Amino acid sequence: MNWDPSDQDRVSATKDAVACEFGNGLALLDLKSNIYYSLNSVGAYIWELIQEPKPISEIHSAVLARYNVDPERCKADVDGLLKGLADSGLARLHHEELV
Repeated sequence: MNWDPSDQDRVSATKDAVACEFGNGLALLDLKSNIYYSLNSVGAYIWELIQEPKPISEIHSAVLARYNVDPERCKADVDGLLKGLADSGLARLHHEELV
């Protein structure tokens, strides 16, 4: 998948996974491939955020507000997780249309 989103593009979780709490994070089961994924507490928070389409800029802001992290590191880590979820078919990128 070509991953080159703008901050205004939205990301949402697909309905092809079920999640359950696992330790401090989440275990995700991809219902199409039967592959399990695990997310730490930050990843679990992001998963919760993207249950409805959410602009990438809002995801960055929410993580920065909740965790004490360098903004550049936050952007890199959040973008990396979102790309991984999208590559695995667990999230969709919605490009914003210019009106």
